[in-house]
Amino acid sequence: MAGSVTTIRPAQATIADGRAYASFADQAADGLFRWMLGPRFVDIVARAFVSPGHDQSYEYASFAEDGGTAVGMLSGYSSQQHARSGDGALLAAARWRAPRVVSTWLVAYPVMRFMDRLPAGDWYVQTVAVDPARRGQGIGSTLLDLAEETARAAGASRLVLDVVVANEGARRLYERRGMVAEARSPSLPYLSGTALDRMVLTLS
Repeated sequence: MAGSVTTIRPAQATIADGRAYASFADQAADGLFRWMLGPRFVDIVARAFVSPGHDQSYEYASFAEDGGTAVGMLSGYSSQQHARSGDGALLAAARWRAPRVVSTWLVAYPVMRFMDRLPAGDWYVQTVAVDPARRGQGIGSTLLDLAEETARAAGASRLVLDVVVANEGARRLYERRGMVAEARSPSLPYLSGTALDRMVLTLS
């Protein structure tokens, strides 16, 4: 049996951390990055990851490690940080695939627009992901604890995240932590089961 997590650390601006981030982010997004960027998505996201000032940056990510191996990842940011972010780093890293990225954003616009709404005072959990072999060991809860601590330290009034409506296991985890569904996105055109619920925890 694997050992317990010994380290929670901030991500570093390295390609190695970027590759780990890309894998966890794609896992949490049900293959969105692979679909959007193709089979080289890990390298593309890693190139963007090392740059500051955007939502996929190392600045907003942390890893849970066991013996130096990443077994989980959290990324998130405040509404102010999100407002200052841009898409240039990912588009530049995508290179000739940039039109494919833009096309994906256009197709997914109803859901992307829903996710992009982040009122002042919110701290957004963009990604929380755990190695499938390590699920059920409390790693996700530890990462969500970190999200709450970071949100409070940033002066946020609410912790928010989006979850696929059909993901009942994740919803139960968030509800046990006191989160409630506030709003629901539309589904993507021609793709049932893609609606999201915005889950909210009011921070005291």
